[in-house]
Amino acid sequence: MATIRRFDDADAPAVAGLIERCLREVNSRDYPSEVIERMCDHFTEQRIKQLAAQRQMFVAAEDGIVGTVSRDGNKVYTMFVHPRAAGRGIGRLLMRHIEALAVADGYDHMETGASITGHGFYHRLGYVDVRSTETEFGFNYILRRSLP
Repeated sequence: MATIRRFDDADAPAVAGLIERCLREVNSRDYPSEVIERMCDHFTEQRIKQLAAQRQMFVAAEDGIVGTVSRDGNKVYTMFVHPRAAGRGIGRLLMRHIEALAVADGYDHMETGASITGHGFYHRLGYVDVRSTETEFGFNYILRRSLP
C-alpha cells in the first residue's frame, strides 16, 4: 500500500519523470503532441521545486514515487499517478489526504482544474463540473466537491 508524505526537493527528478510519463503515455490520447510537449517542457525538476515552495505538495510512495498532488488552500494542482499504478486507489488516497487537510483548515469545498484525461477520475470522486475553459495547455474542466 502506498504511503503519502510531504514532497522533498530530492523527489523533484522522480516527480518530473512521473509527470512526463503520464503526459506522454496517458494524456497524449486526448491532446495533440504540441500541447503534450509544452506541458512536458513546463514540468521540469526546477519548476516542480518552485511549485512545492508555493503550495503544499505530496507524493505517494510505494517502491518509488507512484503519485503526486499539491494544494493551495482548497485548490488542487498537479495530480498525477504513474501509469503502472493507475486504478489501484493511489489517486483517491492522495485526493482524500489533501481534502482532509482542507477540512482541518476550515474549507467547505475543494476545486480543481482537470484535463480531458482526468475528468472522469474527478467525477468518480464526487466532483461536479462548474465550467470549462481554454488554457495554454488546451481544454480544461473546472470541478468542485463539497467537503464534509
